[in-house]
Amino acid sequence: MHSPHDPYVRVRGAREHNLQDVNVDIPRDTLTVFTGVSGSGKSSLAFGTIYAEAQRRYFESVAPYARRLIHQVGAPAVGEITGLPPAVSLEQRRSAPGARSSVGTVTTLSNSLRMLFSRAGEYPAGAERLDSDAFSPNTAAGACPECHGLGRIHRTDEELLVPDPSLSIREGAIAAWPGAWQGKNLRDVLDTLGYDVDRPWRELAAKDREWILFTDEQPVVTVHPVRDAGRIQRPYQGTYMSARRYVLHTFADTKSRTLRAKAERFLTSVPCPVCGGSRLRPEAMAVTFAGRTIAELAALPLSALAEVLTGAGAGGEETARVLTGDLLARIGTVTELGLGYLSLDRTAPTLSSGELQRLRLATQLRSGLFGVVYVLDEPSAGLHPADTESLLGVLGRLKEAGNSVFVVEHQMDVVRRADWLVDVGPLAGEHGGRVLHSGPPEGLAEVPESATRRFLFPSEDEPEPVRETRTPSGWIRLSGVERHNVRGVDAAFPLGVFTAVTGVSGSGKSTLVGQVLAGVLADREAGEEAAGAGEQFCASASGLEAVDRLVQVDQKPIGRTPRSNLATYTGLFDTVRKLFARTETARERGYTAGRFSFNVSGGRCETCQGEGFVSVELLFLPSTYAPCPDCHGARYNPKTLEVTLRGLTVAQVLDLTVESAADFFSGTPAAERALTTLLDVGLGYLRLGQPATELSGGEAQRIKLASELQRTRRGHTLYLLDEPTTGLHPADVEVLMRQLHGLVDAHNTVVVVEHDMAVVAGADHVIDLGPGGGDRGGRIVATGTPQEVARSAESRTAPYLAKTLGS
Repeated sequence: MHSPHDPYVRVRGAREHNLQDVNVDIPRDTLTVFTGVSGSGKSSLAFGTIYAEAQRRYFESVAPYARRLIHQVGAPAVGEITGLPPAVSLEQRRSAPGARSSVGTVTTLSNSLRMLFSRAGEYPAGAERLDSDAFSPNTAAGACPECHGLGRIHRTDEELLVPDPSLSIREGAIAAWPGAWQGKNLRDVLDTLGYDVDRPWRELAAKDREWILFTDEQPVVTVHPVRDAGRIQRPYQGTYMSARRYVLHTFADTKSRTLRAKAERFLTSVPCPVCGGSRLRPEAMAVTFAGRTIAELAALPLSALAEVLTGAGAGGEETARVLTGDLLARIGTVTELGLGYLSLDRTAPTLSSGELQRLRLATQLRSGLFGVVYVLDEPSAGLHPADTESLLGVLGRLKEAGNSVFVVEHQMDVVRRADWLVDVGPLAGEHGGRVLHSGPPEGLAEVPESATRRFLFPSEDEPEPVRETRTPSGWIRLSGVERHNVRGVDAAFPLGVFTAVTGVSGSGKSTLVGQVLAGVLADREAGEEAAGAGEQFCASASGLEAVDRLVQVDQKPIGRTPRSNLATYTGLFDTVRKLFARTETARERGYTAGRFSFNVSGGRCETCQGEGFVSVELLFLPSTYAPCPDCHGARYNPKTLEVTLRGLTVAQVLDLTVESAADFFSGTPAAERALTTLLDVGLGYLRLGQPATELSGGEAQRIKLASELQRTRRGHTLYLLDEPTTGLHPADVEVLMRQLHGLVDAHNTVVVVEHDMAVVAGADHVIDLGPGGGDRGGRIVATGTPQEVARSAESRTAPYLAKTLGS
């Protein structure tokens, strides 16, 4: 029996996922780091067991309604946990933020600034005091009615919509209209309405041209198509949509990047003429604080905003002093994490993943809680080594405030600063799940089976093998790049080699590579029909003709519900379903491959619609997924599960790890190819049916890479990857790098945006941006081989790269 004041969190009999009846004691009020290769079980211990149990206890303490849901959400598979305080989780969220989301909304700083203007603002004489909602562009009370709070409006004109007025409508004069059947339908509807679609556009009456292009009417008419030889086409009801309406509708609603880029060619974006881009109603813009409107303060970098508020709050009224004090304290946490260059109105989609991660962390750290366990998921993910230093300082302060900080982490600099280290392994999946070491980090030196050991204590007797630098086969040159904070930059990317693009968070790496370089190559691939996505960001580009194909591998989820998984995304599941359909039982019953799909009715469990999970709505808490009460996660109905392939049901096959499946499907070439590539990128520990909602961004990126590696490659391919090592243990990074260098050895080009100095040190060419973030970045400060960049006096990457190179 442990004392209630026991200074340890004691876990007994943890069996969540692949944990093998783990017993471990972790001291409270420490910075404890959980390490191990990807899939070893460290997240299962930190999040799936310790945090999940804290959450379950929270449910026990609240209303009976919430307690009733515990049975649906499920308790972790653990014998007992003692000494566990309340816990706060900060997991990585990689969902794409919306256009209305900004630095201010992510950090809730906007709420405080609006309150300051509402309570302590300087109002015009006779004006009524406004609610804080009146200062928000995201509410009906505050949003400018013309642009609906977006600050810009999209317009078009006849010259954009009809670039060649010598053509008739039938010949395609209205370039903005869609092609194929949809475009033909609009022409047929116009013809039926009585407009001449065969005369040159310029000969049509001005009022007709105006109506065709800009009307908001949507008349419905009966169209009698001209019959083609051998085809019967019946009359149908056709709806007319003007060219402007079609373009605006496509731009706003399409999920297709190509269609959106095409629609954008026919639009000009201009500041809203009513609010001037402020996004707010005039009555809100009439209120000032320290002589500035809320839009002017929101546009300042946070470091500059802090200076204004410090001066204004010093001699003001009590209300102003309290509100500015609160704002300054909140801003202080954000600037401490190196984000003082951001402004409150900077939209979230323009932020890097590293910036978003730190903004969310800053918000959590300002909560003022103490005596709790913070469980963090790779807080250093996406951070430059220089930014990791400030992160460690903040985590240290959080611990000093009386909290326990449990961190799942792969960054060795963070591991070295830990008070306590829990190393899980030795390998992934069923070959892991054991605690190899629990104690001070230096104790890991005595654990030979740990995969973390050789990276934490690198041996000087075994120097890293030096890779011979490859010679470029050509260059892609971009001149006059103008995008976000990258201004007037000329950049050159070598072909036929491995290039790493480095720089602190916010320096412009993802902008240069993911938007401009990817954009100009996508334009060239799409041809003139969809050109414009990248060309508008640079003055000129050369050397593109040497690239036959572009492959951009990002960290966006492979699906947003449990229905999407590893097997479906890679195409492996098509093979599996066909194999089940060929079994004797399936043939006797007349089951086709469709019977074994959980996406269509017939073989699936109808209670959960084949998802294996049901969404559980929690009052005042985010909804969560719980196993289906009927199929218990199997996804299929009992009849389907009576069919077996070599002794396994289709649900059991989906439950196999990639490694186990490779043995099970040995001798089936179609399945072997997909499984081998997944093993090659270090994903042998994942289950075939693992829901997309459970995958990290790094895992999603490697699944996409594996899918790409399955394809037969022809010609010179340029691979663009954004931080491919995020979420990877150094041992897994080595596996991934072998694959990427293999692509270069096969005469392709690989460009990675990367913070891992081990990866950068092994590159052929480095492009370093900076020197800082935001307005202090956006320039190429060093370029050349890793050794050359490591000697740069201006580069903030140089000292860390030099240390890795041992120079």
